[in-house]
Amino acid sequence: MDTPDTTLHARQQLYRDMDPHHLTPLWEVLHALVPPQPRTPCVPAHWTYEAVRPFLMRAGEAITAEEAVRRVLILENPALRGQSAITQSLYAGLQLILPGEVAPSHRHVQSALRFIVEGSGAYTAVDGERTTMHPGDFIITPSWTFHDHGNEGGEAVVWLDGLDIPMVRFLDAGFAENDSSRSQQVTRKEGSSFARYGHNMAPVRHDAPFGATSPIFSYPYARSREALEQLERDAPIDAWDGVKLRYVNPLTGGHPMPTMATFMQKLPAGFSGKGWRQTDGAVYSVVEGTGSVDIEAGGQRWHFDFGPRDHFVVPSWHTARLASQDGCVLFSFSDRPVHQALAIHREERLS
Repeated sequence: MDTPDTTLHARQQLYRDMDPHHLTPLWEVLHALVPPQPRTPCVPAHWTYEAVRPFLMRAGEAITAEEAVRRVLILENPALRGQSAITQSLYAGLQLILPGEVAPSHRHVQSALRFIVEGSGAYTAVDGERTTMHPGDFIITPSWTFHDHGNEGGEAVVWLDGLDIPMVRFLDAGFAENDSSRSQQVTRKEGSSFARYGHNMAPVRHDAPFGATSPIFSYPYARSREALEQLERDAPIDAWDGVKLRYVNPLTGGHPMPTMATFMQKLPAGFSGKGWRQTDGAVYSVVEGTGSVDIEAGGQRWHFDFGPRDHFVVPSWHTARLASQDGCVLFSFSDRPVHQALAIHREERLS
């Protein structure tokens, strides 16, 4: 009869013998492959704008927008250094464009969002139409559309870039191409896409210009904030989110991009939210006001006090609680559309 030592030796020999054949035993890794609940390697993190902005300005002195193609400082998750990722599926960075500069036209498979953090007067051009950037605006660059950025104003402009780069990299599906010209030719007046699709109406005869992505590529902050303020006055305040709305594709009612969901929420003065957790990790940009977030997972706790233009990330299945003494507005994005498309999204709202 085999002894425990004999059995262990036989197993180890089996592993050594089959290793050159690129075989590995499932039973040694099953617990990690199929965990009882999500165990992301990502950790919560907070970037204060006060700390980040000086490095952005120094980058503006060190390299031009044209040299860099995109002058961006990546917000890397502390547990994913070197991977250019803020969560395992999402990329985030802060892009700077100075007066007179142009970030040259190119296109790529990766979908991108721009959320304007500081400054006015710059523009993004997508598929022959420009939109002027203002703080709090949410702007989309659909997959495989030529786009360039320029600054015809008199001040530095900074925005948050959010892309599905890690997701596309995981699927080995990335393509990119530089345009033949530095800036694309403008073929439609600014506001054309919003006039067609931004008033709960659509052209009688049309095709979706960007496929599964919203035909509106600029969602102005003034309208978003107006809606939040009216709901704060006239509707019940949610105990977890305050007043929270999601951006939509007006042609489908779904998310504006196939891989990323975007949200805007207002925490009223004196708000102390209940905890929630969700499988989609979320990246937050503080539009205005101050507040705090408490995050908890696996016996660890994090507390971040945030102010205007700060950024923070709440990873998958981490319990978070938001609070604000004086009130604040938060923009956020996540990979929720992918979770929902795969029917694996889960959320818990804790009492």
